[in-house]
Amino acid sequence: MQTVYFDNNATTRTADEVRESMLPFFGELYGNPSSMHAFGGGVSKHLSDARERVAEFLNCSPDEVIFTSCATESDNTAIRGTADWFGRDMKVITTAVEHPAILQPARRLKAQGFNEVELPVNEVGQIDLDQLRAELKGTKNALVSVMWANNETGTIFPIREVAEIAKEYGAVMHTDAVQIAGKERIDVQKVPVDTLAISGHKFHAPKGVGVLYVRKGTKIKPFMIGGHQENGRRAGTENVPYIVGMAKACEIATANLETEAKTVGAMRDRLEAGILATCPNVRVNGDRAHRLPNTLNVSFEYIEGEAIAYRLSDLGICISTGSACASGSLDPSHVIRAMGVPFIAVHGSVRFSLSRYNTMDEVDYVLDKLPPVIKTLRELSPFGPESNPTTFE
Repeated sequence: MQTVYFDNNATTRTADEVRESMLPFFGELYGNPSSMHAFGGGVSKHLSDARERVAEFLNCSPDEVIFTSCATESDNTAIRGTADWFGRDMKVITTAVEHPAILQPARRLKAQGFNEVELPVNEVGQIDLDQLRAELKGTKNALVSVMWANNETGTIFPIREVAEIAKEYGAVMHTDAVQIAGKERIDVQKVPVDTLAISGHKFHAPKGVGVLYVRKGTKIKPFMIGGHQENGRRAGTENVPYIVGMAKACEIATANLETEAKTVGAMRDRLEAGILATCPNVRVNGDRAHRLPNTLNVSFEYIEGEAIAYRLSDLGICISTGSACASGSLDPSHVIRAMGVPFIAVHGSVRFSLSRYNTMDEVDYVLDKLPPVIKTLRELSPFGPESNPTTFE
């Protein structure tokens, strides 16, 4: 049985070139880059080279790049580090559809006495920019945290406009750019964010490495303390093999950005059209006009998304019902609920997320196997309206 991996927003396959670039640092180049001797210094040179390549990926200065263990750490550092600097006088403004790595730290600050606001979204998952302005009006210190692209629906936020509004009111601007990285170009010279988080394993680097971009002059306190690494901004010996691998993934992504987006987007569009043509009582979630090229989130009415995912898994097809960081919960996705998806569909939401390692043949395999699965689950469901039975060709 073949395996079709359509869960790339959860994690991606590590590229062969990335893996090869990492191997020397598990062998002969094992020195600590912070050591004073020449052996460690040689490794430090590779760390500096990697920092420069990541900086090119973001179009920033190398000294604005902080290496972390993952985007969750980067997001927590941005939220909590800014709060530690400004104290409880700071207002935290985010959205109802953020990743838990943003929502949970923000809500913890609220429990500690901070003024925290979560902007609602409309039916396609977009925020109201006028409402953002209203929340910022009259604030002395504020942190705005809006994700660049949603991990569940693929909806892309107007992050440049959001950042410009934040700057207009003197607020600190953070964005979780995890899902946009490797899919569209990131340029922090054109998008005036103060901090930005990415994670290597979302664009074909290994798990366990991330980046926090911090613009020069941004007021933020370290989250990880206890060492001088990363110019005193993040303590802990740098994970050199993984950092080198992520730098290689940045190079590959930059070189293939336009062609990959077109190729992957064509597969996503074929999958979407096929599902809509063969599966009745289904809706596409998110902003179809402003969406990642690889992501498709759909709701099948009257059935459970978990049941769909399990049935497809038995056929070798890997999808998800939402964020991998919340996959243990049986509650419907907070993103889908925030968009006001009807009750008959909210539990039947699933996400297909593709990458350059997928093929049109795999799309066709899914389109062959999915309709019978939906038909069977609908026949077993006690919720389908008898007056409108589901039919299949």
